[in-house]
Amino acid sequence: MRACDTTIRRELMAGLIGFITIVYIVAVNASILEDAGIPLAAGILATVLTSFIGAILMAFWANAPIILVPGMGINALFTYTLCQSMGLSWQEALAAVFVSGLIFTVIAFTRVAQHISNAIPASLKEAITVGIGLFLTFIGLQKGGLIVTNPATFVALGDLSSPPVIVTIVSLIITLILFVRNVPGNFLIGMAVGTGLGLWLGVVEPGEGGSFSLAEYGQVFAGLSFSGMWELPFWIATFSLAMVIVFENIGLIHGHTAMIGQPQKFRRALQANALSTAISGVMGTSPTVATVETAAGIAAGGRTGLTALVTGTLFLISLGLLPLVKMIPDGAIAPVLIIIGALMLQNVQNINLKDFTEGFPAFLIIAIIPLSYSIVDGIAFGFVAYPLLKLALGKRREVPALLYVISGLFLLNLVLPMLT
Repeated sequence: MRACDTTIRRELMAGLIGFITIVYIVAVNASILEDAGIPLAAGILATVLTSFIGAILMAFWANAPIILVPGMGINALFTYTLCQSMGLSWQEALAAVFVSGLIFTVIAFTRVAQHISNAIPASLKEAITVGIGLFLTFIGLQKGGLIVTNPATFVALGDLSSPPVIVTIVSLIITLILFVRNVPGNFLIGMAVGTGLGLWLGVVEPGEGGSFSLAEYGQVFAGLSFSGMWELPFWIATFSLAMVIVFENIGLIHGHTAMIGQPQKFRRALQANALSTAISGVMGTSPTVATVETAAGIAAGGRTGLTALVTGTLFLISLGLLPLVKMIPDGAIAPVLIIIGALMLQNVQNINLKDFTEGFPAFLIIAIIPLSYSIVDGIAFGFVAYPLLKLALGKRREVPALLYVISGLFLLNLVLPMLT
């Protein structure tokens, strides 16, 4: 501990703070997985167990205070793109998670990660984050009833006087106040208040959480199906997952290891993350990521794997609260999605919008992801447009050779469905 400039007490406190800031993911991730067809209780257990395993890997393989949990944005890609837009069953989507995790593992244990990262323009990387952020916000607004379908205009404002929407609005206001004041556990407190309000307004009934059955999770654990792996949509899904996972985690882990002043831990932390991603598919959830909330634990003094281990253990202990978690209404979950979406939107300032060959492909990604309800389609349009605009201006040398290959694969994804 002395070599890492920390103490056991500091690591324990950092692990506790990290847990408080990220425990909201149990309810939020399970709610999104439920939209893919995975039973809520099974999604809760899958989230908890996967987070615990990720903590074990990060603690003993990388000795880093980085928290691994099923990631926001990636879970939306899993549910709303792979399952709802591309037509994969949740079992096939879990298989895509597993295979993308294996690809990530190969990349993490070789130099391929750097080559892929260098081939993708920064403007497209940032646009993916922004587009997913808007998508999460849109999903949150829908879950909370603030935005509803409309036959004339596609979408419209919901009934602000209905109890579910009142829960959403009040929860959002309270969570925002807690968040801007940096109150520890702001998301968790906001969800607790929203659940209490839901009980008072009759949106949730007491005891609605019910009991928890391991048999239900038994249908999800190792429930991945490779029946669609001989079809193009499966591989488009796998490739898209792998690409987003690799880009997101390289950036996050690089930032976290720099924050603790131990950049030498980057490679092993990335490897632990990759292994955790593959395991996610077996456990029954969307892929894990190195969370932004890790910064809270690091700020509290976390420097070693003990921080991650404490957080993971607390996730395991939280299984005793599963009946309460199942009672949380959508209106209490929606504010978390909306606020996280707003945070991801900040990356737009890193895009060079003055250069139209950079800005327009990024704009396509940002606009099409939420409007098409498909992260893959949004990325595809941006990646196809980028080399086309560069070629049109005679700037072909600004496009790495590998990017032409990636763009070609996305073009096939857009064209082939029209030919069949």
